[in-house]
Amino acid sequence: MILHFGNFQEALSSLAGASKSAIAMKLIVGLGNPEPRYDGTRHNIGFAILDALAQELGVAFQSGKGDYLLAKAHYAGIDVLLQKPLTYMNLSGRAVRQAMQFYKVSVSDVLVVCDDLNLPLGAVRLRPKGSAGGQNGLRNIITELGREDFARLRFGIGNPPHKGAAANYVLSPFRADELPIVQEAIAHCVKACLCFVEHGIQLAMTRFNRKEPASL
Repeated sequence: MILHFGNFQEALSSLAGASKSAIAMKLIVGLGNPEPRYDGTRHNIGFAILDALAQELGVAFQSGKGDYLLAKAHYAGIDVLLQKPLTYMNLSGRAVRQAMQFYKVSVSDVLVVCDDLNLPLGAVRLRPKGSAGGQNGLRNIITELGREDFARLRFGIGNPPHKGAAANYVLSPFRADELPIVQEAIAHCVKACLCFVEHGIQLAMTRFNRKEPASL
């Protein structure tokens, strides 16, 4: 069989186009509550990390095709969607499902960023899947998607001072003496998110998981 040069070029172009279209779009979701009164609270650290990530990528949030704000970016040759649900924490799954369906994002290309009061302040834990672990936003996402095999980044917000005080604690702002730790950890998480986009969850875990905050 003789393959003419022109046909050979067409074949290469076709393969290149197929390879390009096979590059997955990443969706990074930050969990929080939408009203301004929740800005700066522990429960809204997911929003804070997404805001820092958007700033790093030079993009801005706009109304999305559902109950969420969305920013579109491009990093390391990959299209990236940054999402902040407007459904309140306990109903976050609806917005995540809407974005995944509209933009045809696979569950393996989703990273959810949220707070975790079972981790020390500034600790970071990335996982490829798992249970909600008491985080209501994660619980609702699992319910809406019907699966729990999506990556998540948990940001340690510290433990409440008294048992039974978790509800008020997560909605409280960080103390002034905690802010340097929080700001350093947010920057750490931005790098972790970008690593996830470029290299996947396994390498992000290896490089960015930590059980305590960095020494300042």
